[in-house]
Amino acid sequence: MSIQKIAKLAGVSVATVSRVINNSDSVKEVNRDKVLKAIEASNYQPNLLARQLRTARSSMVLVLVSDISNPFCAEIVKGIEEQAEQNGYRILLCNSGADINRSRSSLQLLAGKMVEGVITMDAFTRLPELTQLIGDMPWVQCAEYADAGDISCVGINDTDAARQLVAHLADGGRRHIALINHDLSYKYAQLRQQGYQQELESRDLRWQAIGYASDLSFSAGKQAMQALLRRDTRPDAVFAVSDTLAAGAMSAIESAGLRIPQDIAVAGFDGSELAEIVTPALTTVAQPSREIGRTAFDLLLKKIADPLAPTERVMMAWRLILRASA
Repeated sequence: MSIQKIAKLAGVSVATVSRVINNSDSVKEVNRDKVLKAIEASNYQPNLLARQLRTARSSMVLVLVSDISNPFCAEIVKGIEEQAEQNGYRILLCNSGADINRSRSSLQLLAGKMVEGVITMDAFTRLPELTQLIGDMPWVQCAEYADAGDISCVGINDTDAARQLVAHLADGGRRHIALINHDLSYKYAQLRQQGYQQELESRDLRWQAIGYASDLSFSAGKQAMQALLRRDTRPDAVFAVSDTLAAGAMSAIESAGLRIPQDIAVAGFDGSELAEIVTPALTTVAQPSREIGRTAFDLLLKKIADPLAPTERVMMAWRLILRASA
């Protein structure tokens, strides 16, 4: 419903409705009540707006996601939304595509007080830019995080998880373990690669091969695996930093006439539903994605209630799930 229709329903001028929406002190209380009742009766989205005008709160939070097509990100968003609804909040979702300009546009909602805080999943390297844009508004960084500073965050120990996964492959007799990684502007990519290299070095396994996928898609994982198969020494195991990349790698291996795990063992990361669907079922590090989302919202709620609340860094438990692929 337009502002003109709200004015007609309330029996006041468009200018009066505009002043009410902008919370002007110059509006007579009787007219303010008429406008607020018209907004509520209109079934117009800001029923939320009416509540915001009365309470100076929107009960909405902004969630910036770098790639909503990533199953891991989608599960985190579900956790955020579940916890938000339990606490009387709703979420506004922005799929930023890791584009700082799209993030900047969405973050204007903070300045307009349309949302009370923000949860981000952008790359670690974008945190300085986001810090400038978000300022002192309530903010939680999810999955990607800083080791210091004033941003509360939640994630897992990616380095330890990667090390345990590589250790499992090495304990199974694999000596040529390759890695399919993604964008090193993301901290998780840096840390999982560090864990991969640290575990190989600790076992004096000097052969290393790292392929970088162009994105976190099935086709990018397949292409990265095809490149690894063209190397002089063929890997006998591959660790992919996401289940989707691992599924693509499995397709490349099978297309080359090789067997999983007999010729090449494959392991992924995230513990998505995809890991159970592929054949053979995928060994993976399972992150508590829904719980990460719920915890991120709880941390944000603390910041909304008390902007001076201490910064918290929550590292959650993960688990290695062994299946037929490795």
